[in-house]
Amino acid sequence: MAILFAIGRGGAVIALILLIVALLKQLIAMVGFLLALVKFGIIIAFVAVLVMIGLAIYRDRSNRRQEAKDS
Repeated sequence: MAILFAIGRGGAVIALILLIVALLKQLIAMVGFLLALVKFGIIIAFVAVLVMIGLAIYRDRSNRRQEAKDS
């Protein structure tokens, strides 16, 4: 009878360890996904800043051409 209790407790411990490992894998996968989203957001923000700089340069040149034509 004591052997069955020992096997039962050992099985419960092994099941608990496997559950923790599975949850840690899921947690690592979620953190990796969130980091990928953050990186993607940084890239999008960088591209947006570059586009805004390009538009500002284009508008400035257009305004200077317009002023040159008017005067």
